[in-house]
Amino acid sequence: MDLSVIIPCYNAADTIGDQLEALAAQQWARPWEVIVADNGSRDGSRQVVAGFTGRVPGLRIVDASARRGGAFARNQAARLAHGAALAFVDADDVVAPGWVAAIGTALAERPFVASRFDIERLNRDSWVSRTRTNPQADGLQRISYPPHLLHAGGCGLGIRRELHEHVGGFDEQLLRLMDTDYCFRVQLQCGVELAFVPEAVVYVRYRDTLRGMFRQTRERAAYNVYLAKRYWPAGKPHKPLRSWYLFGRRWLRHALRLGRVRSREQFAEWLRTLGWHVGILQGSIQYKAPPL
Repeated sequence: MDLSVIIPCYNAADTIGDQLEALAAQQWARPWEVIVADNGSRDGSRQVVAGFTGRVPGLRIVDASARRGGAFARNQAARLAHGAALAFVDADDVVAPGWVAAIGTALAERPFVASRFDIERLNRDSWVSRTRTNPQADGLQRISYPPHLLHAGGCGLGIRRELHEHVGGFDEQLLRLMDTDYCFRVQLQCGVELAFVPEAVVYVRYRDTLRGMFRQTRERAAYNVYLAKRYWPAGKPHKPLRSWYLFGRRWLRHALRLGRVRSREQFAEWLRTLGWHVGILQGSIQYKAPPL
């Protein structure tokens, strides 16, 4: 088996059918399989997946309910996978035509790869698409704090199995940014670069409620503080007083911007930035680190 495509799944009955439909239409000459790691779904996710038996190559559902979180689900599926390489996609996104062949071919040449994101297809009729930028439209993402390495979203990552096993998989303690941490550890511990594969396209679905967008941004901001503390070079001065001073100024400037909000899109942008500030504050207090 050349490639195992892994989908972590938790209560995704409304969306996973779209992902599996896209995978059923993929064509690649090499042997590949699809594994859905059920993280304890309480809706009809398993029934939806079972309906694609015989249509999706090597489709299996594995139990990944012993511990909540996408990191555990991905690792559990990887342990049971048959492929020499692993590719990770999400249950609420959709791979574009030719994605399996593109990611599989890329992994034959490079050990660690990432897909290109398209944010228009699944968010076309939503105000969300008018308030978001695509972080992976033309290349990889780079973090603003040490180790300043390139990284990519977990949906569309591909890796050779021996590298995944060498780093011990995804960090199961992380509920957010486990993909960013994974990219860091693979590059630092294995000495390989993360390569961008523009031919491998994933249609990404965004949260379409203000509450969901705020919560997601807040949680990601808090975990960014955690990762910054984890990877900050030993002995590097943090200058905490200056960090708090600059953070306070950003809070004040952002509060003043509320008076200039005139539309729902502008309010969504303002609210997302507020979620980031709240998350940074939460993370700084929780992890005893200066704000980013």
